Amino acid sequence: MFARIKKTGSYQYLQIVHNERLDGKVQQRVIATLGRLDLLQSTGELDALLESCARFAQHTAVLNALRKGDVTPAQSIRIGPALVFDRLWNDLGFPNIFQQLLQKRRFEFSVERAVFLTVLHRLFSSGSDRACEYWKQSYAIAGTDDLELHQLYRAMAYLGDELPKEQQTNATPFVPRCNKDLIEEALFQKRRDLFTGLDLVFFDTTSIYFEGQGGEKMGRHGHSKDHRPDLKQMVVAVVLDATGRPICCELWPGNTTDVSTLIPIVDRLRSRFGIGSVCVVADRGMISQPTIEKLKERTIHFILGARLRKVREIRQKVLSHTGRYYEVNGPRKQSKDPSPLKVKDVSIGVRRYVVCHNEEQAKKDKADREAIVQALREQLKQGSKSLVGNKGYRKFLKATRAGAFEIDESKIQSEARFDGKWVLQTDTELTAAEVALKYKDLLLVECVFRSMKSILDTRPIYHKCDETIRGHVFCSFLAIVLLKELMGRLEASGNTVEWQRLRDDLKDLQEVTVHTGTKIFGIRTAAKGDVSRALQAAGVALGRVVRCEGTPSGSPAESTP
Repeated sequence: MFARIKKTGSYQYLQIVHNERLDGKVQQRVIATLGRLDLLQSTGELDALLESCARFAQHTAVLNALRKGDVTPAQSIRIGPALVFDRLWNDLGFPNIFQQLLQKRRFEFSVERAVFLTVLHRLFSSGSDRACEYWKQSYAIAGTDDLELHQLYRAMAYLGDELPKEQQTNATPFVPRCNKDLIEEALFQKRRDLFTGLDLVFFDTTSIYFEGQGGEKMGRHGHSKDHRPDLKQMVVAVVLDATGRPICCELWPGNTTDVSTLIPIVDRLRSRFGIGSVCVVADRGMISQPTIEKLKERTIHFILGARLRKVREIRQKVLSHTGRYYEVNGPRKQSKDPSPLKVKDVSIGVRRYVVCHNEEQAKKDKADREAIVQALREQLKQGSKSLVGNKGYRKFLKATRAGAFEIDESKIQSEARFDGKWVLQTDTELTAAEVALKYKDLLLVECVFRSMKSILDTRPIYHKCDETIRGHVFCSFLAIVLLKELMGRLEASGNTVEWQRLRDDLKDLQEVTVHTGTKIFGIRTAAKGDVSRALQAAGVALGRVVRCEGTPSGSPAESTP
């Protein structure tokens, strides 16, 4: 049955109608005509009728009582985060992966649930594992109610535990193989039917500092990308496939240099994931001539960023090489358009370079330099000694015979040659435009690091053992895997969603428990923002707004046979 409006002349009448099937056709039968709609609304008779009927509908009665304040909510719990990410966690096969890996282990708690809890905490709150134990009390996360802090620590240690000697074949010279490697490899095999292989991989590194000693071997002093040379650190590398899907992460002592890591990682990728031909896309810090020669020996193709100012061949020959630029992207017409890009091929002997030029960036570089030089001229009028320690100023200065400093005009002209340009070295047969665009996709890895270090707040790390340190950082990597899976599904359905806003909206999705005296009801709050899109992308149905959860302990309804 349902209500409908029937128009008669200038009036509208409210009717109760019932659908009936007669001779194979659905027909509507009027059960009652309640009266003119305008009169029912103005006199309040319609509200009184609905409220009277609501007494016989438990769900509506609970909602009305809650709205009027006749009942008090017993508790509220957040349900949004687990609804979405527990489904994605299962779709990616993590429960089965942990079940297979733990067949011969005898933990008295669910390691899989402990890891999922930690990963979910990274996504929505982050912080320490101690904070995670308290955080879970406000969230509905299946199978985590009985987990204690020491069990979360043990789960982190399991992820970072070294494998037996017979399973160390594919280890790098920097760290041994661990349980987290087996999880990455199992996940890769689970998803392998979705893509043909790792024909193209993106690779980059970052550093994460420690507040304490940083474990037995992980914490070392090295080049800090966090600008904290006073603290010990570790190096984290992430490998992505051509679609931006995270494949694996590598965790090394903090004194490991970028140049020394590329070859071991590539060798390890080929042996771990059974891949043949592969093209590595890496940043400027990874490149050196010995590195390139070793890549060629292994028949591994590469697209590597080159250092414009430090490599003489690039500075003197490549940038000065004549040739025509080909336009890949023209000037922007809208802010969402891709940045302008022009490319040209340059060959120096057997070496192939691709020179890329962005006119927008060139204008910015020129404006920044002019601002520095103008400020420098003003400072020189007041004295030059204070300028020597300023790196931005110092590169445009030269010393005079009198011991003073003046602006080096030739240096200014030299710097103008680099405006808006970057140079790539490659041995692929891709066009210059394809090489440039593939290298720009390396920003995906930088986005992953920003997420790990900002959104997920991986740093700083307080753990004292290498095993728990590796497990802690690996959970941040798994959080990125889940986040990328959700965002990928949303993009595939044509939805562009901002994660920070979606995260807050998911946290606001709650279920309120209400006791009416004879029954217990769960009432779900409304899904706002992009929550419905996220649930749909994950394949989750919310269900009813109000559901009966049973009867209170000791109530008459419970004692009725």
